[in-house]
Amino acid sequence: MSRPAVVFDGVWKKFRRGERHDSLRDLIPAATARLLGRSRPSRDDLTEKEFWAVHDVSFEVGAGEALGIIGPNGAGKSTILKLLCRILRPTRGACEVRGRAGALIEVAAGFHPDLTGRENVFLQGAIMGMKRAEIARKFDEIVQFAGVGEFIDTPVKRYSSGMNARLGFAIAAHLDPDVLLIDEVLSVGDAAFQDRCVARMRELIARGIPIVFISHNLPAILELCSRAIVVDHGTVKFDGSPAAAIQEYQLVPWTTAEGTNTAVSVAPIRIARTELLNHRDESSAVFQTGGALRVRVKYEAPEPVRSASITIDIHRGDGVYCAGVNSLMDKYDLGILSGTGHVDLMIPRLNLLPGCYLISVGILDNTVGRTYDLHNRAYPFSIMSDRRDLGVIYLEREWTHQTHAAAATRRNLVAAGKDE
Repeated sequence: MSRPAVVFDGVWKKFRRGERHDSLRDLIPAATARLLGRSRPSRDDLTEKEFWAVHDVSFEVGAGEALGIIGPNGAGKSTILKLLCRILRPTRGACEVRGRAGALIEVAAGFHPDLTGRENVFLQGAIMGMKRAEIARKFDEIVQFAGVGEFIDTPVKRYSSGMNARLGFAIAAHLDPDVLLIDEVLSVGDAAFQDRCVARMRELIARGIPIVFISHNLPAILELCSRAIVVDHGTVKFDGSPAAAIQEYQLVPWTTAEGTNTAVSVAPIRIARTELLNHRDESSAVFQTGGALRVRVKYEAPEPVRSASITIDIHRGDGVYCAGVNSLMDKYDLGILSGTGHVDLMIPRLNLLPGCYLISVGILDNTVGRTYDLHNRAYPFSIMSDRRDLGVIYLEREWTHQTHAAAATRRNLVAAGKDE
């Protein structure tokens, strides 16, 4: 059995807060402190100002696999990618990327600002170990994908962040990488560029190229990745399917700080969990156009709650608002909610077109209009279909055709005076 292309084995990485020796004035006191006995700690210990940015993280990525890494800002995601790119060295453990790695860690990272786009393409290719003839063969394809042909001979320091991102991704994804490492490329650029990125990554996966993909774009993680890990404070909190990983990511308390979930500080009822069930009442993240969807909202109410309603909204992955329903608008009385229980919304025919979608679930107080609890865009799912309609919804329809040739011939005869 061949060894995986990406191996991250028990990796630890520590950093030190605040200490920088940018001048002789800073360096002399630090050196004096070490000479007086405050020696440098061992690799396994932490001083007061040190912290673990990556804490005993392990994973492997094989041929044709795409690993998504998600988590809050400052969780250690980008540090993991920099360790894979050998920009950083692990404090403990080992990490390995076999073969030529195409990497986009930050917008314009690795670009020389005074060189032109053309020169930077050849520079990056040389860094990846490619011969000049190989780079030249791919050059036109890179420029066309990036959409910077008009400015390819302009120094990249004159480029916008979007232009830098387009060129950086085009280089990483087109210079025949054995492994692709991508960090937040979809956060910069317009929708058309993001679609091209997703299509290109899907093509590489189909060719067996392993991908490690860090993004806050959860629908892209769901669509592209075969597996995902949730990272927080440098540790892996969850490792499994992308849909399950996204649900774990959305439900943990630190997502509130990023604005994902909002709720009043003390509420008599909360959403315990939400499940998306298919026509067999099985938990699923993939549904068919025209198929059934059951949204099961589980709640916990330490005290009885009256006049509450459940609201459910559906957004497409790019933010387009698709639908919103509410038990109050539908005149469905939930009665008194107490203890634990669940409320089901049954949609017998979900006429959405193929794509990635996000469901928001909320519990509202009907009397004063406040929100008891809200999981905003917390439950991703995708729609598959052989339909090729455009837009958001599938319109059930029927075509008919009736020829009018005979009637038209008769009208022509009358006009010519040949009909009695």
